Amino acid sequence: MPPEYRLCKYRGKFAVSWRDKSGRHRISLGTESRAEADRRLDIFVAERERASRPQEITVAYAWDGYRKTLGSKPAATTMGHEWKSIGPFFGERGAASVSEKDCAAYIAMRRKQGRSDGTIWTELGRLRSALRWAESKNLITKAPKIYRPERPPPRDKRLTREQVKAFRDACEYPHIRLFVTLALATGARMSAILGLTWDRVDFEKERINLADPDLPRTKKGRAIVPMNAMARASLVEAREAATGAYVIEWGGRRVRSVKKALSAVGKACGLPWVTAHVFRHSAACAMAERGVPMAEIAQFLGHSDSRVTEKTYARFSPQYLKKAAEALDFD
Repeated sequence: MPPEYRLCKYRGKFAVSWRDKSGRHRISLGTESRAEADRRLDIFVAERERASRPQEITVAYAWDGYRKTLGSKPAATTMGHEWKSIGPFFGERGAASVSEKDCAAYIAMRRKQGRSDGTIWTELGRLRSALRWAESKNLITKAPKIYRPERPPPRDKRLTREQVKAFRDACEYPHIRLFVTLALATGARMSAILGLTWDRVDFEKERINLADPDLPRTKKGRAIVPMNAMARASLVEAREAATGAYVIEWGGRRVRSVKKALSAVGKACGLPWVTAHVFRHSAACAMAERGVPMAEIAQFLGHSDSRVTEKTYARFSPQYLKKAAEALDFD
């Protein structure tokens, strides 16, 4: 990480100060004007960063720089996992010289490792974002085109009401059953449910606030949703036994992931394909099939744009294309 440069006063004039491994440093900017000091500081920082850059900007350098701009966003964590495959293959290559041949070789390698085209599409998409960031920062003249496999259609895996009952009944542990119940009742993502605290569960108004005030806002919105009867009964029972701040707890501690637990339950009841996202998709489909307007489903799921909801779930509505079909009734 580059040091943090700050303005300070030194012998009546502004100076720039910073700390690094060798200690604290301070250099006078030679001006008493704050506006001029800000301008000279920008020049100083730009020159320092330019001097610290490698002669050739590598993919590793661009990836690391782009990831740092994401800060605490979930995508930064995801990039850490994606680098395990992207890094060994592309890391030392020049950021401006990644070719179609390189992308084709990467696709072939990942397919041989058993990775789906959807995963490969996402990984190479992240590489494209990192190289475009490098271009925007004038680190490279132009980001090369990143070739990706064709994006596979979204998987339409959803639970019937009978399968929902079978899955819930197969949950041996109370906290896993509670997670499944909330996932179905709120349509929320796994991270939102596992991060839910009791102070955001309002039994009086029967509302569940899935938006964590301590997390930065991202494109993946979180909603405040009504508490239906199924969710209320489970939450009341869980609240009586709660020992910590988090709704989903195990041994008084927050649960960070339920992926393995859901996989085990799925195998036990003959539904091994069920993941946390399947509950969200199933909830949205159930609302659409009952004729809930797309705008309401969008708000329930935390979508900022109902067009995203319509693109995915409009086809499940009983009114979908009905008027179009009636217009073609020539009898």
